Amino acid sequence: MTPIARILALSAASFLVATAHAQVTVKEAWVRATVPQQQATGAFMQLSAAQDTKLVAASSPVTPVVEVHEMAMQDGVMRMRQVPSVALPAGKTVELKPGGYHVMLLDLKQQVKEGDTVPLTLVFEGQDGKRESLEVKVPVRALNASAKPTAAHGDHKH
Repeated sequence: MTPIARILALSAASFLVATAHAQVTVKEAWVRATVPQQQATGAFMQLSAAQDTKLVAASSPVTPVVEVHEMAMQDGVMRMRQVPSVALPAGKTVELKPGGYHVMLLDLKQQVKEGDTVPLTLVFEGQDGKRESLEVKVPVRALNASAKPTAAHGDHKH
């Protein structure tokens, strides 16, 4: 095999590995609108992956602080805490929703209004420790919005 053929073969093999990695799908993503001076809000969505992976981080240009959180009952009190990751078992949909796992946008510098779109980068880690980022544009819904969006906005596949 010539050196060029070898490089092309290795490039093709590495491309196949990269595209087969996490294959995460994001559906029904939305961010809750805020009121003036409110400095935090949540992002919610449905995540599914072709292979076992986990959501390990998120970021957004609208704020310097984005964390993955969980709401859970602890000693009879509902508490919110940052978690290191959310497991995404292969082939199963995991819902990030109010009252459960969600992405928190903290230290907001301006109001997030209904009709806006929030860019969000989600970081996933496979069982092999490799990380992938997925950028999504997430619509902002009314402050009193329910967990179910009225339309399938913000659906993305990686």
